[in-house]
Amino acid sequence: MTSSYHEQLCDGWDQRFCIDALLYEEKTPLQHLVIFENRAFGRVLALDGVIQTTQADEFIYHEMMAHVPILAHGNVRRVLIIGGGDGGLLREVLRHRSIERVVQVEIDKSVIDLCRRYLPDHSQGAFDDPRTEIVIDDGMHFLEHTDERFDLILTDSTDPEGPARVLFSRPYYSACKNGLSPGGVMVTQNGVAFLQLDEVRTSAGHLNALFRDWHFYSAAVPSYSGGIMAFGWASNDPSLRRHSLKTIQQRFSQSNMSTRYYTPAIHLGAFALPQYILDAIGKSV
Repeated sequence: MTSSYHEQLCDGWDQRFCIDALLYEEKTPLQHLVIFENRAFGRVLALDGVIQTTQADEFIYHEMMAHVPILAHGNVRRVLIIGGGDGGLLREVLRHRSIERVVQVEIDKSVIDLCRRYLPDHSQGAFDDPRTEIVIDDGMHFLEHTDERFDLILTDSTDPEGPARVLFSRPYYSACKNGLSPGGVMVTQNGVAFLQLDEVRTSAGHLNALFRDWHFYSAAVPSYSGGIMAFGWASNDPSLRRHSLKTIQQRFSQSNMSTRYYTPAIHLGAFALPQYILDAIGKSV
């Protein structure tokens, strides 16, 4: 291990994080896992050469993935999280008092165990919340064999390489659709759009074939270099994406939460996409 961590973002461009202290490194049966300290971003988790989350900016990603669909839906009770082993997304979901049950399906138990130890600020006790059930399984396998239905399905996965490749396929999106309650919502991480536009385009094709309403929304997460992070959105209820600012403001106020990135105005504005993304997904608005 050198004094810096190298992440290859695309052909011809990479980024490096100084390793001020190497906290843990392991080749699990599924992936290469590294946790280290960096003076700018705090503690950092990387898997198979890709930065997954950092202590400094994780709140942006996790707040936007959780609060946008929960407040848009307005009555989420049951949530399924695929991936998200660091616990940050689980933490944000459980901040909503309406949530009765969260099933988190993580393929690699080592990720949860090590993040509980080295990144405890991510989960802040969420793994021990009585509303939480942790399942160690492949997300696709779980969806194919469960009879449970969820108001919200969140896919907080790595990029479409290795064990996560299936989580970007049409069969997976179809399984998510079948796992949703009537009026439910599915949200997926879809990469940094400028660098991974083919990934966004492919997901758009799958979502368009399966759901009445689909789109993407975005957030800028500094450690995910290359521009805005795209989140895929899909539901069979088009009204959920078309609430007024007043409605979202009322729901946010009633939640009695404080946030560091999410606001009702950002919620609405996040669905306004740059033209290059609209062109790629074949939408005019």
